[in-house]
Amino acid sequence: MIEWRRKDLLGTYDLTREEILLILEMARSFKEVSLREVKKVPTLRGKTVVILFYEPSTRTRASFEIAAKRLSADTLTLSAQVSSSQKGETLKDTAKNLESMRPDCLVIRHSMAGTPHMLSKVLRFPVINGGDGTHEHPTQALLDLFTIREKKERIDGLNITIVGDIL
Repeated sequence: MIEWRRKDLLGTYDLTREEILLILEMARSFKEVSLREVKKVPTLRGKTVVILFYEPSTRTRASFEIAAKRLSADTLTLSAQVSSSQKGETLKDTAKNLESMRPDCLVIRHSMAGTPHMLSKVLRFPVINGGDGTHEHPTQALLDLFTIREKKERIDGLNITIVGDIL
């Protein structure tokens, strides 16, 4: 199995098959953790994950926060309503202000396509795309692939139809 060498997770189009399989195997091992009575491992102890959502979300936001906490990370969850964007601060300035506090990762959800890509170019720490409008939602795509693999025991040669809320 290969090692993850990327700084960011911005989309799925440029992931190699090996990288996708690595993510799916890691997800499988963490699913096992979620089935335990004590659902916590020290993987991210001492790390801080900022979860910055400029778009309403229940499942994605809660999933990232719970995942970070189960990996023992400290979390800071912010929404557009409580950020200085309400006073005119740009998203880039908000991100740079957060960077000065030395977090270890940023999960961003924004309605504007390409926002995570833009932030990844100006921030020194990893950026994870938690969904950028109707453009991409790579973690959801990977979760869907994980579920399909569990149910079908394979991912090759399948025709898949996605039905649901894409807006």
